[in-house]
Order: sequence, then C-alpha cells, then structure tokens
Amino acid sequence: MKKNYSICVLDAFTCNPGDLSWEALRQFGELKVHERSPKEKVFELAAEADILLTNKVVVNEDLIKRLPRLKYIGILATGYNVVDIQAAKAHNIVVTNIPAYSTDSVAQMVFAHLLNICNQVQYHVQEVNKGRWAACRDFSFFDKPLMELKGKTMGIVGLGNIGMATASLALAFGMEVIALTSKSKEGLPVGICPVSEEELFRKSDVLSLHCPLTPENRGLVRKEKLALMKAGAILVNMSRGPLVNEEDLAWALNNDKLYAAAVDVLSKEPPRPDNPLLTAKNCYITPHIAWATKEARARLIAQAVDNVRAFAEGHPINRIA
Repeated sequence: MKKNYSICVLDAFTCNPGDLSWEALRQFGELKVHERSPKEKVFELAAEADILLTNKVVVNEDLIKRLPRLKYIGILATGYNVVDIQAAKAHNIVVTNIPAYSTDSVAQMVFAHLLNICNQVQYHVQEVNKGRWAACRDFSFFDKPLMELKGKTMGIVGLGNIGMATASLALAFGMEVIALTSKSKEGLPVGICPVSEEELFRKSDVLSLHCPLTPENRGLVRKEKLALMKAGAILVNMSRGPLVNEEDLAWALNNDKLYAAAVDVLSKEPPRPDNPLLTAKNCYITPHIAWATKEARARLIAQAVDNVRAFAEGHPINRIA
C-alpha cells in the first residue's frame, strides 16, 4: 500500500469543529487540513494534492483540469453534487462518498422538530422563563394547541435509509405510515403502505421529505400540492432545500393552509435575509444540523479514512466515479 500521498482536506471545520481528529489520515502520507478554503484560494491550497477531501467546497471541471497530480476525491458527505463527476471520470480520478453515516441522526431530528411542534416545547420554556408560570393562577398553563402523534398519518417521500428509519420511528409512535416510493407493497415492512403522489399530499398529517434532489423533483412541494394538504398538516424537510418552493410554503403557512413546517435545509445556505420562510408563521428552522451529531460525524470521518485506505490498497469502495 502506497503511503506517501499528499492529502488535502479543504473544509475540515464543517465536519470537525475541533471535537474529533483527522490524524488517522497521516498513515497515508502528508496531511494538510484547512478549516475553510475560500473560492479564490482553492486551487492554491489543492495544487499539490494527490488526494482531495471536500464537504461543500466545489470541485468543478476547471479545477480538475488544473490539478494534474490529483488521483482521488473523497466527498465528506452522501450527496455528490459538489464534484463534477463526468470531469473526474474523464481524468481517471476516483471519487467516493460517505453513505448512510447520518441515518439515525437525521431521523432523530425529524422527531425533535415534530415533538417540539406538537408539544410546543420551545414556546413554553420561553414563557416559563418570562415568569408566566410563576404568575399563573392555575397549576399549569398552555395557550397553544398540543397534540399527540399517535393515530396521525405520516407521509414519507423516499424510502431510502433515512426514510425507512423515519418510518420505523413513526410506527413506534403509533402513527400510520404511507409513502411515495418505487418499492412495491410486497417489498415493504409491515405497516408501510405505498400511495400515489396525490394521495400522499391529501392524506398526510405529517409529510416528511427524504429523497435526493433531482431535476424532476425540484419544487416538488409547491402551491398546487400544498393546496391538497390538510389545514392542520405539518411539512418536514430534512432532505434538500430546493425540493420546496419557499415562496409557496410561506404563503401556505401565512394563510393557514398548513399548520406548521419544520425545515433543516433551505434553497440557499446560509439563507438570504429576505428568505420568506425566515418570517413565515409557524415555520421552525434549524441551520442544516440534522446530520451533525458527534456520533454521525465520527462515523463520517472513520468512513473517510476507510475509503482512502481502500483506494490506497487498489480496491476503492463507496465509489461514485
């Protein structure tokens, strides 16, 4: 196994703000770890690299052409749209990703949001801190609707690893589960029923998105689909921001066509200050952190090391190109 590669991590801080280690990569050669790589400096920082690791820094055709030493690109994520795959193939560069590292963390975040909305946890904590409970004439107070998940219908778009984990948690909460999926009913676990797209939007009390972004499903959630949904329904997006037309979702929330939305992703990240969801009614936004538990990030780095090892030994795994 070759052990003298030049290895460059372009945006280490995203995956590891300091609570984990990249040191295991040193067994394969010289390691340079950059917390961030501004666009104008990417070529300079990557110029000597045989192995390039990136999370969100774009590796496009122009950059690939300018890096003659480059042999391997390791994407520190599951999605691989940050790398020009065709250009990598044309230059005989191996590209790998990290599948399924965040499955349980993302499914957990779905229900962190749902439980916050159903039990109004954040709101009531804030109100207690304002002194409202101390000043209350009764033993408790609540002035927002509280609801149980049991008996509600969870609709899921996409039954990959995360969609299936979310379905499993929904069943554990006593929810009915329907799904938009290419899998047949016979190929699904007991309790999950495949339905048409229209049925999914009409029947779901909670609609959770867990599909990759494609040209075909960009803007999947838009005004005419939102109009099919129950006024008391909740939309959850832990997948990709562009699956949702944000103007249309804000309209639905502000006009009580939808009860609430929970999103961990937006069409542009960080968001522009004028993103309509930032001020929409009952819209709960987290800053793309569903994947970011320490356990998930540790799995990501460990898999990245295993991917590099397999490449160095001549049999790449988790290969995209």
